[in-house]
Amino acid sequence: MAQLRELVGLSRAIAQVRELVESVAPTDSSVLITGESGTGKEVVARGIHNQSGRGAGPFVAVNCGAIPGELLESELFGHEKGAFTGAVSARIGRFEQAATGTLFLDEIGDMPQGMQVKLLRVLQERTFEKVGSNNTQRCDVRIIAATHQNLEAHAQEGKFRADLYYRLNVFPIEIPPLRERPDDVQVIAERFLEAFNKQRGTSTRVSSACFDALRQYAWPGNARELSNLMERLTILHPDEQVGVSQLPDRWRNGASQSAIIDKPRVPDFLFSDDEPSVNDGADFVLPGLTEEGIDLKTCISEMERALIVQALDLSGGVVAKAAKLLNLQRTTLVEKMRKQGLERSE
Repeated sequence: MAQLRELVGLSRAIAQVRELVESVAPTDSSVLITGESGTGKEVVARGIHNQSGRGAGPFVAVNCGAIPGELLESELFGHEKGAFTGAVSARIGRFEQAATGTLFLDEIGDMPQGMQVKLLRVLQERTFEKVGSNNTQRCDVRIIAATHQNLEAHAQEGKFRADLYYRLNVFPIEIPPLRERPDDVQVIAERFLEAFNKQRGTSTRVSSACFDALRQYAWPGNARELSNLMERLTILHPDEQVGVSQLPDRWRNGASQSAIIDKPRVPDFLFSDDEPSVNDGADFVLPGLTEEGIDLKTCISEMERALIVQALDLSGGVVAKAAKLLNLQRTTLVEKMRKQGLERSE
């Protein structure tokens, strides 16, 4: 999936986000970025880093939901040789890697409460110890955190430490979903098209009528979903102008999702032979088969992707929980996510 390196859009909402980025970037204040999955939270974090005095330093991103809780401490702080079973050599952690730069903690809401206490201490004292060491190290990093969850509500319910929430939420930035800024759809899509065309040596274009249809769509996957669609169009129509009739049904019908009504049982062959699939109660949408035909391989891949995205959403982005929902081993799901370009970075 193509990644935007800057916050693209013409809407007033995105202009306001840019203004917030410009205001907070020169400071060292902690920033909490909120927004739905796929809205570009990491893009905003990188923008803050690049415009700050730390821009020449490293930008280190950690997805707190993708790392098992028992390994997260070592991932963040590093460990000494022999600190635990399997620690055959010493390792520096992400705090040390991000020295003089920015540490981006994505999906901070998935961080176990035990680790929340340790992170709070680092934020308060600007020191940490590696796992298996008694030596205290100073850390010079800026913390930017992000989540698609409502941390304030979680703090009130005791699901997230309130003191850590207020430490992180010094300067909040909320990114509105793409459905609330339809004027941004075309400019973002064109940026993705440019990247994919350059990558593949293609010259795919999209008609103005096609963009009109896309502006009516709800974009539950936000910019990530838009990127996936542009990639698919460059594959199916490498040197053509794409019209409305060439859009897959899901997007051709714009906001009218009722036009896609076929909800078949999820076939077992969506998953590897050694892993069972989830069929009972699965709610999947397939495009209707027309005389133009469909690309079966692409359709199957998209159905698998839809299952994975749904499981991740239901599990709040926690890969281990999503794997359990899909009746998969965690390592199998991680591999499928990698192949689908679903690493949990914004």
